[in-house]
Amino acid sequence: MVLESLSLFLQTSVQMGTHILFAVLGGILCEKVGNLNLGIEGMMLLGAASGFFAALTLANPLAAVLAAGLAGSAGALIYAFITVTLRGNQVVTGLVLTVFGAGVSGYMGKGLTGKALPEQVARALGPLKIPLVSRIPVLGPMIFSQNLYVYASVVLAVILWVYLTYTRKGLNARAVGENPGAADSSGISVSGYKYAHILLGGFLCGVGGSFLSLVLVPRWQENITAGAGWIAVALVIFSGWHPLKALGAAWLFGALKGVGFKFQSFNLTVLGRRIVFSPQILDMLPYIATVLALAFTALGKRKTQAPASLGTPYFREER
Repeated sequence: MVLESLSLFLQTSVQMGTHILFAVLGGILCEKVGNLNLGIEGMMLLGAASGFFAALTLANPLAAVLAAGLAGSAGALIYAFITVTLRGNQVVTGLVLTVFGAGVSGYMGKGLTGKALPEQVARALGPLKIPLVSRIPVLGPMIFSQNLYVYASVVLAVILWVYLTYTRKGLNARAVGENPGAADSSGISVSGYKYAHILLGGFLCGVGGSFLSLVLVPRWQENITAGAGWIAVALVIFSGWHPLKALGAAWLFGALKGVGFKFQSFNLTVLGRRIVFSPQILDMLPYIATVLALAFTALGKRKTQAPASLGTPYFREER
């Protein structure tokens, strides 16, 4: 019984951290080329609304996921044009993108509230057990009895780690983030790499948003991300811009969210007095933990390995 409860809790934790993982991976891609994008929340909202709208309209799960990713990329394109081509302030642009995404998704969602997903979409994005390995105690339900989003997020984390660590283009991208002037002198297209990684990062953020509206909820709610984009910004730093560490960070956040979900009303008796913790307090746990993690990261001596040119516009004339 205890083992079953643990398996269910871990399975739920992974699910609740999946949309965060997509967003963190998208943020890592963007920041590795030197662009600080605080618009993750906005891109996730665009993806959530567009994915749900496409699912209702086309009744096709693949089309819904692609629509969500493209919506996130559209928001990222606005950000890239302002920060890369026009060399605008990256922090302000990211904040504006978040407001823009919230506004557009809210407008799109006016006609989506209360509508249910088509059955074929819900069925295609439902749990998919992998034969044999899904029967492994604890680990099987946690990882191998999930939906396609979860499997894709794990595979993407590994692929991005390999790409950024061992491939030539990945090393070029890191060079752009560390020293764009030196990369430019070596013949690397700084603007090209920035655009490509920002747009791909926006695509992943949009897909992460669609996980909420298509799988986790699954319906449209205004502000459905509930600050998940800001958590993703923090976890990019906490994970040290490392895709595999992002996997653990996102699942840890999901586990803390799972605590609030499992213990809707937690009671504790101390010295004969009954203390009741409201669900709202439990819901605060992952956010409090994120703040504490960032504080310890900042106070500690661990090197976070932030890209050297992060947040700094590149002017080719000044190299």
